[in-house]
Formats: sequence, structure tokens, C-alpha cells
Amino acid sequence: MSPADSIQYGQVKASYFWDDGSGRNGDTGLPASGEPMQKGLFASPSWPLGTEGYVEYNGQRAGFFIGDRGPGHPAENCDVLLDLDGKTFAELTGETFDQDALAVSGGNGHIDVEYHITEWGDGNGNEGAPHAMGDEDNRCEEAVSEPPAQEEDGAQNGTATGTGQQGRTAEAGQQETRPEIAVNQDPGIELAAGETPIATGALTLALLPALIAAVLFTRRRFPVEHPAFGGRSVGRHRKPAPAPAGVLRRHRSRTGE
Repeated sequence: MSPADSIQYGQVKASYFWDDGSGRNGDTGLPASGEPMQKGLFASPSWPLGTEGYVEYNGQRAGFFIGDRGPGHPAENCDVLLDLDGKTFAELTGETFDQDALAVSGGNGHIDVEYHITEWGDGNGNEGAPHAMGDEDNRCEEAVSEPPAQEEDGAQNGTATGTGQQGRTAEAGQQETRPEIAVNQDPGIELAAGETPIATGALTLALLPALIAAVLFTRRRFPVEHPAFGGRSVGRHRKPAPAPAGVLRRHRSRTGE
């Protein structure tokens, strides 16, 4: 069970009892519901018999059902509004329950507990704020309050999960800005669009190796000078210069011309 299962929550002062019909140590007889005395059987001065829930004390939790009426006079003026069975009281306080004396060790007879009602019973009694026996007109309204855990859950749902109006607005704003953030995260696009000096320098550095390679290739393919042609250029777009006269005479003497 969780606080979300509660249909009523509050804080009350509680005592303990153990009525097994033996008449020992203030035993007033068997519980009013007809159920045998047992662990988990609590008494309320006003809640319907059969009501179920659980109590919390110092981080510990114990389930219960309402099976008897009580406390009596201590419930007046909204003082003590719940009776725990002796065994549960001992476990919550770290003490022991004496089955013979029907008493809890330690001498502490009252503790402040948080209660959660998860289902109202169909027996005699009144739902809602508790009251002293026979005093329905004076209900102890201060014994009922909003569960703190439910308030925390609501705050978390509104901000973390986006179930509240504020959460939905924040989520919608995030969705609208996501495409813009994704574009701006691309450094290449951001630099090109800005035409910053950094982009220009980066482009120059990237093209410099290609320019150097082109110059070297041109120098190899088209030599600037050659001794056979009088030191003139023989580039692709130039005609070779006429050979010197001495060269032509030697060529003709060999061919017989």
C-alpha cells in the first residue's frame, strides 16, 4: 500500500490495549466486532467497525482493521483517538509485549502516529474525522489532513513528468527549440553562414596544399627552358623556335642534300 491508496490521512495520539476476555489488567472483554483479539486489531471511538488502513511511526508501518471501541475517556477533548493492539505497539516502539501482564515494556503508553485509512468498514460507526464515543457533534477535525506524500507527488508530476500545466508548457517550449539547437550544433553551417575571418582562414589553409601541388605538376609537365631550343619556352601553347643554322647544315650533309 502507498499513500496514494489512502482515502483519509491524519495524525493522532495512540495508546494500546489487549482485550482477550480474560479480565486481566483492565481487560474489558472480547472486542466489540466479535473477532478474537489479535495482532492488527485496533480500536476507534467512532470509525466504522471493519475499517482498514495502516499506521506509520518512526519510519515503520503496520496494518490494522477496526475491531473494537476505544479509547473511552482519553478520547475526550480529542486527546487519544486510537488504540493499537499491544503487540503492534511493542513492535513500533522497539519494546516487548508481556503476554501474562498484557503490558508493553518501557513504560511508554502513548505515541503520536500517522494513520492512513484505505477502506471504510460496513459496521457501526461514523466515517470521517474521529470523535469521542457518543459525542458525534464534536468531531476532531484537526485529526484529518492532506497526505504530504501526495502533495510531493503532485509537485513532481507538474515539473518533472510534465503532467501539470507548467510541465506541459515547459515541454512544449523544449520541443519548439530543439530544431534550432540541432542546426546550430553544426560548426560548418554556423561558420559558413557567419562568413567570419575564422572561416576564411580555415578555407585558405584547406586549399593551400592543392595550390602547391598544382604548381609543382605544371612545372614538371611544361619545362620552362631547354638547351636544344635555345633556352626558349616550349609550352603547349607555343611553337618551337627555329633551330640554329649550324644544326640544319649538319642535318642536310648527313642526308645528302
